[in-house]
Amino acid sequence: MQNSIIAVKHIPMEIEETLNGLDYKEIERVADALKVMAHPVRIAILALLEDGSSKTVTEIFQALNLDQPPVSHHLILMKSKNILTCEREGKNNYYGLNVEYLKQILCCFKKCTGQNESEK
Repeated sequence: MQNSIIAVKHIPMEIEETLNGLDYKEIERVADALKVMAHPVRIAILALLEDGSSKTVTEIFQALNLDQPPVSHHLILMKSKNILTCEREGKNNYYGLNVEYLKQILCCFKKCTGQNESEK
């Protein structure tokens, strides 16, 4: 049986009232990004880059003691969802966290859960 994604066309009123003025498209985008990040290898990559550094694919797969092809796959996927940035320097691609986008995700998540900045 093939997996399928069911698109929600209408949000029930009781859920709509709890969205705190957030656009449903934004919530879907954030949920999609969170799904992408929810993988052990991807979490390890995010942890490796959390110091704000940019690293090459080689530095990342060696630090994680993993094979290069699957690490490259995870990096490309996270880059495609704007979770990571990628800059080419010579023959190397340097991956880093897209801090501004991650802040947007956190902000949306806080709004969805009813938290605000003063509740840190």
